[in-house]
Amino acid sequence: MALGVVLLAASPAFSAPEPVTAAIPPGQLIRWEGPFAACKQETETWAPLPDGSCLFAVDLLERASELEIRAITDDTDRIARLLVLDYPWPVQRITLKDDRHVHLSEADLARVQRENARIRALWKLNTPRRWHLPLHPPLADLPHGGRFGSRRFINGEPRNPHSGADYPAAEGTPVLAADDGTVVLAEEHFFAGNSIFIDHGDGLISMYFHLSRIDVQPGQSVERGQVIGAVGATGRATGPHLHFGIRWKGRRIDPADFLTPPADLPAIMAAPLLAEPLRGVSAATRAQ
Repeated sequence: MALGVVLLAASPAFSAPEPVTAAIPPGQLIRWEGPFAACKQETETWAPLPDGSCLFAVDLLERASELEIRAITDDTDRIARLLVLDYPWPVQRITLKDDRHVHLSEADLARVQRENARIRALWKLNTPRRWHLPLHPPLADLPHGGRFGSRRFINGEPRNPHSGADYPAAEGTPVLAADDGTVVLAEEHFFAGNSIFIDHGDGLISMYFHLSRIDVQPGQSVERGQVIGAVGATGRATGPHLHFGIRWKGRRIDPADFLTPPADLPAIMAAPLLAEPLRGVSAATRAQ
């Protein structure tokens, strides 16, 4: 669920060109109302949403810091600074009867490393955008779920923060594709069990873990809302549920944000100042 953005400061349009500053928790989206020609964060540039607004994301594991974002018009850049908060995520304690998923054997560790290498390659995909917001819920009757970002302790030992949302559901419940896309990975993994990864273009990958069955195969095109598998409890799971995850341009983002209409997302409300115009240089050229 979106946690909100705090606008800290904004300068009037006639003052020195100081960008607007906003505070944002990690793992969240923020929208900048346009219309704009392009959006830029760090070294990446992408197209705005259909309404011309820019969408930006802060990775779940981003440390407290300051990030610069830019919204590009035909002849100027608008600049904003995002202050990434050190957010106090809740703690989740999990007890597993099978210690195999806590203390890995050499063989299991080698397997996990191979699986992670295949997964990491997916974050670099950059195919044409095929998604729109809000995404389709991964379950027809989506229950309250979450624990995104929870600091997890499994059998008393600290583990990585939870980078997806868990939705309890009966085993066998159909799992639905979040939007049009191409299946890029569909296989059984040590931790995630039966897993599906779908490329929706523009760096957006949706993930569905712990499935009881997989109904698609790599390379297959799927449509928004199509049944791709069923809820299960495979891999490291304490019971039937769907782990639904989103990566956008490699960043771990709360899936609840992508299930939210754009107009309801946290937004930069004040109009940031224009940066110095790049005279004679088109937005398309500067976006390269």
